[in-house]
Amino acid sequence: MNKIFPTAADALADLTDGATVMIGGFGLCGVPEDLIAATVAKGARNLHTISNNMGIDGVGLGLMLEAGMIASHIGSYVGENKLLEEMVIAGRLDLTLTPQGTLAERIRAGGAGIPAFFTPAGAGTIVAEGKEVREFKGRSYVMEEGLTADFALIKAWRADRMGNLVYRRTARNFNPVMATASRCTIAEVEEIVEPGELDPDSIVTPGIFVHRVVRWTGYNKRIERRTVRGGGK
Repeated sequence: MNKIFPTAADALADLTDGATVMIGGFGLCGVPEDLIAATVAKGARNLHTISNNMGIDGVGLGLMLEAGMIASHIGSYVGENKLLEEMVIAGRLDLTLTPQGTLAERIRAGGAGIPAFFTPAGAGTIVAEGKEVREFKGRSYVMEEGLTADFALIKAWRADRMGNLVYRRTARNFNPVMATASRCTIAEVEEIVEPGELDPDSIVTPGIFVHRVVRWTGYNKRIERRTVRGGGK
């Protein structure tokens, strides 16, 4: 079985308007840059995105935001993107903020077929508004629903032709759980090897969860904000 697609554009050929799309990454680490660029080039509209954050202005998911492709977003941290703030205030984008651990668990639950679960995170705060709250052993818990998507665009380090994935350090982040929670998972990888060349103990995402694999074309390896110490006398 060969799951390798020649280009990111080919792998995204059936992405349609209105799709729900999970996008891996934490800040700008472990972000599928080629798949994001191909999504922008395709020009799909009214997408519902699920990602930890929204990139920064002009980088990562910020490119999709600037292209006017996103109708709603579920995420945890969006403080580095000024355009997102403007769009939410103007009512042009529906934003749902979720505690980071809860977001990861909602995606994991969706991938495991669990419709909902209870968590103490957010109890007694704005996070709990409009949600069921129950008390267990004297403590309040908020019910959160599992998340699934039509597509998951993820980033991995190495893959074989069957779609087995190995991640590299912190670039792993949200990518593995998203791979399990979508109808179609597309992995962007730095290296492609033959079946049997990956150490079985290093495989985090089995190929059964991965439908398409594309080879990266090169990354800028940016960081969100570079801070340098001023020179002193």
